[in-house]
Amino acid sequence: MQYQRVYEPESLSREELNALEGITVVEFGANWCGYCIAAQPEIEQALEGVQEGVHMKVEDGPGRRLGRSFRVKLWPTLIIMRDGEEIARAVRPDSQALTDLLAAIR
Repeated sequence: MQYQRVYEPESLSREELNALEGITVVEFGANWCGYCIAAQPEIEQALEGVQEGVHMKVEDGPGRRLGRSFRVKLWPTLIIMRDGEEIARAVRPDSQALTDLLAAIR
């Protein structure tokens, strides 16, 4: 899985995200967020071992519809989707939480 380094402004609607096929890891956060910055080495390492799928980093904040549609309240929040359905989620994950999260797609 290709690790995305920067949180990008939301470019997909929830409907478009739900229409994606295969595995999608959606990571909500902000480029300036201390929790997000601190978590990146472990997230990158965890995603290195995943062969299939897409990693998307979505910039989140007040009034951002995509994050609200998933009820994201803390960053980083990682959501794993398979064929448009949420199958697992981790909020401010440590290495064990990331291992558990990625077990959902193995």
